[in-house]
Amino acid sequence: MSLPPGFLDEIRNRVPISRVIGKKVVWDLRKSNQARGDWWAPCPFHQEKSASFHCDDQKGYYYCFGCHAKGDAISFLREADGMEFMEAVKLLAAEAGLTMPEPDPRARERTDRRTRLLEVTEAACRWFRLQLQTGAAAEARDYLVRRGLDQAALDRFEIGFAPDSRTALTGALRDKGFDDALIVESGMAARPDKGGAPYDRFRGRIIFPIRDGQGRCIGFGGRAMDPNARAKYLNSPETPLFDKGRNLYNLGPARAAVAKGQRLVVVEGYMDVIALARAGFEGAVAPLGTAVTEDQLRLMWRVSPEPVIALDGDAAGQRAAQRLIDLALPMTGPGQALRFVILPPGQDPDDLIKAAGPGAMGALLDQARPLVDLLWSRETEGQVFDSPERKAALDKRLADAVARIPDERTRAHYAEELRRKRWELFGGSRRGDWKPGKRGGAAKAGRPILPVPATASDPQAAGTLLEGASLLICALRPELIAQEETRLERLTPADPNRAALLFDLLGQTQSPAGARGLETLRRDAHLGLTPAVIDAQDTETVAAILTNLLDRLEAQRAIGAELARAEAEIQGEADEGLTWRMQQIARARHRAERPELEGATDLNEDREALSAQLSQFIDGQIWRKPPRR
Repeated sequence: MSLPPGFLDEIRNRVPISRVIGKKVVWDLRKSNQARGDWWAPCPFHQEKSASFHCDDQKGYYYCFGCHAKGDAISFLREADGMEFMEAVKLLAAEAGLTMPEPDPRARERTDRRTRLLEVTEAACRWFRLQLQTGAAAEARDYLVRRGLDQAALDRFEIGFAPDSRTALTGALRDKGFDDALIVESGMAARPDKGGAPYDRFRGRIIFPIRDGQGRCIGFGGRAMDPNARAKYLNSPETPLFDKGRNLYNLGPARAAVAKGQRLVVVEGYMDVIALARAGFEGAVAPLGTAVTEDQLRLMWRVSPEPVIALDGDAAGQRAAQRLIDLALPMTGPGQALRFVILPPGQDPDDLIKAAGPGAMGALLDQARPLVDLLWSRETEGQVFDSPERKAALDKRLADAVARIPDERTRAHYAEELRRKRWELFGGSRRGDWKPGKRGGAAKAGRPILPVPATASDPQAAGTLLEGASLLICALRPELIAQEETRLERLTPADPNRAALLFDLLGQTQSPAGARGLETLRRDAHLGLTPAVIDAQDTETVAAILTNLLDRLEAQRAIGAELARAEAEIQGEADEGLTWRMQQIARARHRAERPELEGATDLNEDREALSAQLSQFIDGQIWRKPPRR
C-alpha cells in the first residue's frame, strides 16, 4: 500500500516520539528537559542502568549512545514490538486521529505480485535445503565439513544445494502451482535467448539464501562445485525483490546483534560472515558479490554509526579499500564513520580464526584504523617526497580529498589530523633532516626527538625576541595557530626547548621540553608584560600582533639571506661602492626587524622597546606593519 506525500510527516507532527517511546521506558526526569522535548532514559534495547537513550521531540528521532540504536517512531515500533511497517503506521495514525488513505489499486497489485514472488523464493529455499541431504550433494557436504560447518551451522544459515540439473527446481516449483512467468521473474529460472522452456539458474552449486532486514528470502548466492565453472559465485539477478547493490548478507541477525552491543563487521563473502558469526562476532555482514555501494554504506550506517570494514590481505582486498575511501569521503560525517582492518596477507577471516582463534580476530578488530589513516597511507606509502614539487603534489591530493567531505566540522578535523601526520613525516627535514634514532635518540610515543639546529651556536638566533613573542602568543591564544600555521611551520628555533614548544603547539601535544620552553618565555623579564596584555585583549587585536611579528621574522630572514649572499660574492678587496652596498643591506635588515626602533643601540634597549611597543599597540597608539618582502 502506498501512502500519499506528507502523510508520515503529519503523523510525526501530531504524535511526539516521546509519547510512543514513553510507553516502554521510564524517563530520567533529572536529566531530561521536558519543556524542550529533550528526553533521556535507560535504553529499552539493551540492559543498562544509566540513561544513555536520548529522545528528541523536535527532531522526531531517538538514539542510544550505548548500543547505537536509532530511528523514528515507526522504526521504534518495528524494533521494540516487531511490527511490520504498515502495522506501525496504522497504529500511529490512530493515535494521531488520522484516517488511513484508501489503497491504490495499482499499489495493491504490486504488493500482491511481490507477495507471490516471495512465496516462490521461500519454496525454492526449502527445496534447496532438502537437496543438500541427497546423494547428489555428497561432494558439497564434504566441502562444507572441510570448511568446519556442522549441522547447526547449516540449519542456522539455511544452506542448501542445487543439483546439476537443467530443470529440477523449475519442475518442483511448477508442481507447487507457480507458473513459468512467476518463476522467471523471481530469478529462479531464466529463458534461453532464442526462446524455449525456462531452465534453472542455479545448477551444481552450494546455495546461500539471502534475506532482507525483515527476514524475507529475496534471493540466493551460489558457490560452484566445479572448479572450472565460469563464475565461482553466482547471485540472483536483479528482480522486484532483489537488488544486490542495496542489500547485505546476514543483515537482520547482524542488526539484532549490534543492538545488543556488538560491532558491525563488514567482510567480503558468505563464508567469512558464517565463520565470524560462529566465532561470536554475530554483527557480521557482506556485500553481495560486488564492491560496496553508496546504498550499502547508508544501510550500514542505519545499523551502526561506525562499521568496521575487514578486508582480505591480498591485492584485491587492498584495491577494495582504496575504492571505498573515495566512495565514503563524500558521505562521511558525524554518526557516519568507517574503521578498517586489513587482515594478514593470504588470509581471510575464516582462515585467521581457524589458525589463531577468535581472540586473534578480536584483537585485529580492536585495532581497527579510521578512514583518515587509510587515506594518508594511500597517498604516502611507497613514495619519496624529496622535492618541493612532490610535497606540493601530496598537499594537493590531500586537500582535494578533504574538500569532498560535506560536513564542515568533520572536514576541519580531517585537515587537522592530516596536518599532524604531515608534520611527523616532514617535520624532521625542517630540523636538519632528522630521522628517528638520529643524534643519539629515538622517537617515543610517536613524537620525534627534536635535534638542536646548527644555529644554536649563534646567540642572536637563540635569543630572537620576535620569535619568543610569537611562540608565547600562540601558547596563550592557541585558537590563532590555525590561521598562521604555514608560517609557524617555517620557524626553526635554535633553542631546543623552543623547538619542542613549537612542535607541541602545531601538533596539539605536550612534552616536558615544550613545557620548559613555555615557562622560560613566561619568566622572560622583557616579555613579562605579554601574558597579562594578551589575555586581556580580543582575538582580532592579538591576531594582528601575531601577524606583525611573523611579518618581521620573515623580513629579517629574507634580508639576512640577501646579506649573506652579498658577503659570499665579495672577492678581493672591497671598494667604496661595495662597502656602501653592504651598509645599505645592513640598515635595511635593521629597519625590517625593528622599524620603530632604529634608535635602540643594544639588546637590552631593543627588548625594552619591544615590550613598550606591544603595550602601546594595545592602547592603539602605534603599529606599523613592515612591507612583505
